[in-house]
Amino acid sequence: MPPDYLDSVVAIGNESPNGKINWLATGFLLGRFLKKIDDGTHDYQAFLITNKHVVKDLKSMKIRLNPKTSEIAKDYSVKLFDEEGERLWIGHPDETIDIAILGINLKKARKEGMNFHIFRSDFDIASINQMKEKGVSEGDLVYGLGFPMGFVDPNRQYVIVRSGSIARIRDLFEGYRKDFLVDLFVFPGNSGGPIIIRPEISHVERTKSIGYPYLIGMVQSYVTYRDIAWSQQTGKPRVVFEENSGLASVIPIQYVLEIIENIPIDLPQFDE
Repeated sequence: MPPDYLDSVVAIGNESPNGKINWLATGFLLGRFLKKIDDGTHDYQAFLITNKHVVKDLKSMKIRLNPKTSEIAKDYSVKLFDEEGERLWIGHPDETIDIAILGINLKKARKEGMNFHIFRSDFDIASINQMKEKGVSEGDLVYGLGFPMGFVDPNRQYVIVRSGSIARIRDLFEGYRKDFLVDLFVFPGNSGGPIIIRPEISHVERTKSIGYPYLIGMVQSYVTYRDIAWSQQTGKPRVVFEENSGLASVIPIQYVLEIIENIPIDLPQFDE
């Protein structure tokens, strides 16, 4: 796992009336490529990516960044509505695609010595067609990055990395679904976390090796199964439990690209 990837993921929370921050979910920083600068570096427009269901009931939220030094992390306030009450985040126009995108200005955080990076749209991302071309298939190994169950260190931000594998993706490739399944335990707090395909040097016959840790999607939710308790007297169901199946629904990163490609460069951005 490239260390830069770990520093591209942020914990998302909201502040309670007593000032305590409740950590709710995960987000990540993504940069849309704008232009190549004369010195050879690339210029990007930064966005914070998470799920619609994470932000839809919030007026503002907190994100956490680590300093480059060993000092404790700093929490930044992020406005989700402007002074006129207009929503600042943009959701995918398809209501079934659970993506929320917020333009983010990181100049103040950079000036204050925060340590963060971004996933680069021109290097680090694999669209659906690119995944097909690279031979991504069921059984390929992946990493999930996030903050399950609000498990955030009190003094620093250390993302939790878990490993899994792609459980089903052919229905996405064939256009029958808008998500794919990963065999990976995720919990409340993982929502909005990035899914990275694990690079492999070797490969078996009739498959391709994937030599780069591409960002291929983001966690939407875990898939539940129903466990029913039946009454021995009446033979009727009394209690229905919904349990974590160990499968996670993942939104392809392509749907994020579809939004940011049409966002104006002068999109209002937060700079708290």
